[in-house]
Amino acid sequence: MWQESIKLVGISYKMTRTFPDFELYNLTSQMNRCAVSIPSNISEGSSKSTERHFKKYLENSLGSAFEWETQLIVSYNEGYINKD
Repeated sequence: MWQESIKLVGISYKMTRTFPDFELYNLTSQMNRCAVSIPSNISEGSSKSTERHFKKYLENSLGSAFEWETQLIVSYNEGYINKD
């Protein structure tokens, strides 16, 4: 799961390079921060000593994934990306 989310970070950075300049501190930044948050939370959670804490970090990671998905939809709706 962590390895796949690292791949998503690369995809996000590559994709947002083509976004308009005015999105740099808005959608571009938000998408990349969400993407980085996914593997970061998995990694941080794996260092915790209890399963309860690990689960909480996995839930945070899932929340970031859903945020990123929403921002992906916004990017598509704004014409910044296509379905390819």
